[in-house]
Amino acid sequence: MLFRRVPVGEGAAAEVCFTDRHDGDFANSRADADLEPLRQAIFEGRWTWLKQVHGDNIVHVAEPGQSAGAEADGAVSSANGAVLCVQTADCVPVVLISSQAVGVVHCGWRGLVAGVVRAGVDALRAEGGETIRALIGPCIRPGSYEFGRDDLESVAAVAGSTARSVTDAGAPALDMAAATIALLHAAGVTDIDDLGFDTAQDRWWSHRTRSDDGRQTTAVRLVRS
Repeated sequence: MLFRRVPVGEGAAAEVCFTDRHDGDFANSRADADLEPLRQAIFEGRWTWLKQVHGDNIVHVAEPGQSAGAEADGAVSSANGAVLCVQTADCVPVVLISSQAVGVVHCGWRGLVAGVVRAGVDALRAEGGETIRALIGPCIRPGSYEFGRDDLESVAAVAGSTARSVTDAGAPALDMAAATIALLHAAGVTDIDDLGFDTAQDRWWSHRTRSDDGRQTTAVRLVRS
């Protein structure tokens, strides 16, 4: 489990957590009650978890727990203590932080094509704060992500040539993190911290490399004293 605390102003901070396979299985297909002890061990209070559908819908959370179970691929909130989360195995989890609000976005390749990155950034701006910082959590890296040429071109059409890469074996690959960063730049976000973790490593759940059913979670909340 990896924690980050990012000060955002006097008496306020964004608290971020990235779990790994040692922290338990956060797959959102499991019963919500089964996951509750795992969630409360990270952040106390009511969580907004999502039924992720690889689209571009972002929910606005006005109070802790609002929109839990919504079909969406991101959430934003300026409410004190509201915990927002996404679950991933190989997709890119992005945390968005401004002085007034926080957000989290699940970025699969279909979501990237659908525009989920810009949707998340625009939703956070609507909650307040023009200056946005982004954190990129553990995701599959191109060395282990062989990708079909037609789908690769679909991503490159929206994210640019940086999306194209090759696997360790020399096959066509999608660079999910690079594509996400390019789309963040296009949305006006330049302060980006890619933590560099690769879900192909044994520390993480990975559907692509090990056919894992489990998921790690990325959670964020805004706290004010």
